[in-house]
Amino acid sequence: MNFDAIKQAASGYRADMTRFLRAMISHPSESCEEGAVVACIRAEMEKLGFDKVEVDGLGNVIGWMGEGGKIIAIDSHIDTVGVGNRDNWTHDPYEGYETGDIIYGRGGSDQEGGMAAAVYGAKIMKDLGLIPDGYQIMVVGSVQEEDCDGMCWQYIVNQYFNGPEDARRRIEFVISTEPTDGGIYRGHRGRMEIRVDVRGVSCHGSAPERGDNAIYKMADILQDVRALNDNPADGSTEIQGLVKMLDPRHNPEHYEDARFLGRGTCTASQIFYTSPSRCAVADSCAISIDRRMTAGETYRSCLQEIEALPSVRKYGGDVKVSMYMYDRPAWTGTVYETECYFPTWINKESAAHVQALTAAHKALWGDKRIGHADPDPVLDAMHLREGRPLTDKWTFSTNGVSIQGRYGIPCVGFGPGAESWAHAPNEITWKMDLVTCAAVYAAVPGLYREEDKTADASQFRAELTGNDIT
Repeated sequence: MNFDAIKQAASGYRADMTRFLRAMISHPSESCEEGAVVACIRAEMEKLGFDKVEVDGLGNVIGWMGEGGKIIAIDSHIDTVGVGNRDNWTHDPYEGYETGDIIYGRGGSDQEGGMAAAVYGAKIMKDLGLIPDGYQIMVVGSVQEEDCDGMCWQYIVNQYFNGPEDARRRIEFVISTEPTDGGIYRGHRGRMEIRVDVRGVSCHGSAPERGDNAIYKMADILQDVRALNDNPADGSTEIQGLVKMLDPRHNPEHYEDARFLGRGTCTASQIFYTSPSRCAVADSCAISIDRRMTAGETYRSCLQEIEALPSVRKYGGDVKVSMYMYDRPAWTGTVYETECYFPTWINKESAAHVQALTAAHKALWGDKRIGHADPDPVLDAMHLREGRPLTDKWTFSTNGVSIQGRYGIPCVGFGPGAESWAHAPNEITWKMDLVTCAAVYAAVPGLYREEDKTADASQFRAELTGNDIT
């Protein structure tokens, strides 16, 4: 394989990838509103000579290169979060402002930069004849990830393919282009969305003792949720903190995997109430809990931890703990209902697909993370990358929760940008990263050794719920 030719081709497309990314950024594309950016991506794929381009019923855009029964997929979610407080942005978040080194705007790192690199990585494969015989390259621009990560791939697996077994048989592996700070990522914590509802009794606010204030009850529960996240696990507190899963005494089977991924966390993310008026006692209150799950934690254990909190036990039958369901219509109008449970997963570092990315990076760029160095710390990538191992894991979760966590389809991450820019104001990505990633994507298929593939690439996968969810 001519690695110099790959690098030259990727560098030659730097301006095209920049233009394409700026075009995507110019189309606001929050979850369920991705139609305009899908059209933009489809037009770019068709212009570049993809063999086939299609949009599925959920609204995912899929481009194909090559022919054959085996598939290597590259996934990029193309929806973004909103901009939040506009006053926190120094430039228009949808203008795609650029300098010689960076591209600015919502979606640059999270995660349309990955889409730009993936599309041009596949173009380089075609230009240089790098697609192995019998293989197709499947480039996916997936929707609704920010709302419900992995649901888009649940749709692909069960609607485009004939279910999980067929998808596992045909897809060799998937590269996620979520931002990886210059590293190759082989897993991440899972998560679930928990709801706690508390009942009260309303009365006139002038005599609150006549009622039962649900907000006051929830205040007690919130303090316990905070303690669950913050407390130690040394027996000094009534509520043992989630850090306990890093300790072999509490997590004997999976503490090493938990230490790799990092401890679980929980935080209250939303609060709701009902009350007859501002002059009345609240008769209900509810919160959402964002629960990040490390190895050894299950959806059952996470629900049971909330149910076992002292304040939840105190209020007994007035409290309900449940898991959210997701049923928001896609931009196409399609509804694909699923549970808000997103399983934890880790690849074996020795897995054939992980080794293919590692080999590509080492052949093209060396054995350490690379990136744009800048005297301005805001624009510098290397302070986020130096000293970190090339192979690592994400802090947040990705579509991998379904690809590998739910279905066991091998998945690995390498993408432009920084995790820390995700959901932040003044989001940027680096033009150098687009070149780096496009080159790696182009080289990977030729370095993948199918003969090294094992029956199970997973080092850890969390159990599923057993609900009738596909």
